[in-house]
Amino acid sequence: MNQAPRIDRRASICPHDCPSACSLDVEVIEAKSIGRVHGAKTNSYTAGVICAKVARYAERIHHPERLLYPLKRTGPKGSGQFARISWDEALDTVAKAFLKAEAEFGSESVWPYYYAGTMGLVMRDGINRLRHVKKYSGQYSTICTPMGWTGYVAGTGKLAGSDPREMAVSDCVVIWGTNPVHTQVNVMTHAMRARRERGAKIVAIDIYMNATMKQADMALLVKPGTDGALACAVMHVLFRDGYADRDYLERYTDHPRELEEHLKVRDPAWASAITGLSVEEIEAFAKLVGETKRTFFRLGYGFGRQRNGAVNMHAAACIPAVTGAWQYEGGGAFHSNSGIFRWNKALIEGHEAIDRSVRQLDQSQIGRVLSGDAEALYNGPPIKALLIQNTNPVTVAPEQDLVKQGFAREDLFVCVHEQFMTETAMMADIVLPATMFMEHDDLYSGGGHQHFQIGPKLIDPPGECWSNHEVTRALAKRLGAKHRGFDMAPREIIDWTLRHSGWGSIEELELAVHKDVQPPFEEAHYLKGFGYPDGKFRFKPDWTTVPSYNNGPMGPYANMPALPDHWAVIEDATSDYPFRLATSPARSFLNTSFTETPGSVAKEGRPEVMIHPLDAERQGILDGDWVKLRNHRGEVFLRARLFDGVRRGVLIAEGIWPNKAHPLGRGINTLTGGDQVAPYGGAAFHDNRVALEKVDADLKVETPLVTVREWAEPVVG
Repeated sequence: MNQAPRIDRRASICPHDCPSACSLDVEVIEAKSIGRVHGAKTNSYTAGVICAKVARYAERIHHPERLLYPLKRTGPKGSGQFARISWDEALDTVAKAFLKAEAEFGSESVWPYYYAGTMGLVMRDGINRLRHVKKYSGQYSTICTPMGWTGYVAGTGKLAGSDPREMAVSDCVVIWGTNPVHTQVNVMTHAMRARRERGAKIVAIDIYMNATMKQADMALLVKPGTDGALACAVMHVLFRDGYADRDYLERYTDHPRELEEHLKVRDPAWASAITGLSVEEIEAFAKLVGETKRTFFRLGYGFGRQRNGAVNMHAAACIPAVTGAWQYEGGGAFHSNSGIFRWNKALIEGHEAIDRSVRQLDQSQIGRVLSGDAEALYNGPPIKALLIQNTNPVTVAPEQDLVKQGFAREDLFVCVHEQFMTETAMMADIVLPATMFMEHDDLYSGGGHQHFQIGPKLIDPPGECWSNHEVTRALAKRLGAKHRGFDMAPREIIDWTLRHSGWGSIEELELAVHKDVQPPFEEAHYLKGFGYPDGKFRFKPDWTTVPSYNNGPMGPYANMPALPDHWAVIEDATSDYPFRLATSPARSFLNTSFTETPGSVAKEGRPEVMIHPLDAERQGILDGDWVKLRNHRGEVFLRARLFDGVRRGVLIAEGIWPNKAHPLGRGINTLTGGDQVAPYGGAAFHDNRVALEKVDADLKVETPLVTVREWAEPVVG
């Protein structure tokens, strides 16, 4: 008689680069594998709801093509020719290459490069401990947050806002610059509850009619990079029609009268010409916001993908300061709660070993750095060795032609620690197999809410997979890097971090499962003052001193407008490049995570570009035709998808498909720029001018050169 397998339900938390950091309830089968993944209902924000890609996580963690053993390149770079080796040989090879680079070019010639493939504090940020102890080149992380965070903090003085659960008690939820149906499903949970229980209106503002826009009561389709103009026109109406809360403005804001005077010429007609919205749409939105005190502005990361993104974010965040919406439950604004957790990462990152004289290289400019650009290198030594964890720059970084040229250098040694044979791993000299989040212990906090939680090890990893912590501590030993953090287990580091951040012990957190650290209402709504010393919201920020994560002023910061405005620094269309391209998130991928799982690939189909039917008709483009997008950075081939939910002259390519999913191996980031954006840098992924052409040839898509199964045993002979 067959006995049913034993299934235990265990608590966990999603590790991926998403503000939701959903609490999970995982089926663990016979302590060896996982089954279904459910949302944990005990978390009052994520509330039992998770996205489909994480619900299918067994498909990813038990994928037959996971990397299982250390590999050494045996053929040309990018050939996919690798042989299985031992961990000792792999680590000795990496250490030898790093020590050689250090001896010949100095410690800054080694660059540990990482990002948010996991959001766990120990496994994501522990690479910095090795960096700091060894004085390797620093990394200024610019791929995602600088523009959005800076624009928000420019007004509030702090990276925090109204409790995001208050969306459920709002009378109007404005979802601006984010498509949460694709990227933060929990936002929709609370917004839809407000609509269902309170009759609240949902307003969505975006650059194409995506899944969130289709669920809104009011969908405002703006041209890319014009959000600041819309915000200014809304505030013009608020002042003009008596909706501005003048008592609140005088008490809580810095220059309300100057702002009002500034906005007198920025009326709906002015904004209509810039945004593409009608005057009537702008007036209706302003009236709704003005009459609805409990209006909650949920401001997303889409702001941070345009060259004027910080200015646009700041302008949008100014609206609830004009109406005084911050005074009410269900009112105010929210972008991220990352500022409330107060993590002391001194042990995780080895802060006492930081040398401020070591250069901080721009993460988004990795193509320029590896190609020897003197400015990108801060006139320092070339990068001769890389250790890469939690990111896939050969697919995701801007200026892909430069990135590929850099990784192809024969004098560059690359070690990639990964879960799958990504396109970055294909360019490596040594590839190390990495654990997934259910195979190690870590600590996570949700930027989109107010909870933090332990993600415990639930099952053993397959093959010879090692965690990030295991790799950095083993390399540290071989490199002569000494720090007490290298001698500690992840649980010990977590416990120290919790205690020294004022959050108790690891045992207390495990007993509670997760901890809610939402600040009190008066603090979250800034009713005791905003985050600046004078307690005032800044309509007129000093952009060079905004208290947000930075590496000093960058880009054309001297030309930024003093007050909210439309700042025309976007890469606008020209006669040579008459279209504007945005590379928006796909629903079934998360950056390049999940692009290897069959379920996600099947749901997304193939790389396509959305084109307005009238734009397509002018060039004889039919649905499904091959088209070429090109600009001064390169060219990319995709299938055409005719869609009247985009504006004329705007193109949308969803998702970051692997380069190999495109003909000639040229992925969408071939077209994106790596220039530094004001005031603190960033990558303007949605801000590209391109030309569109029909392609009559029957193009072919490359297939993977190898699979992991070919490396199941050592190569002999």
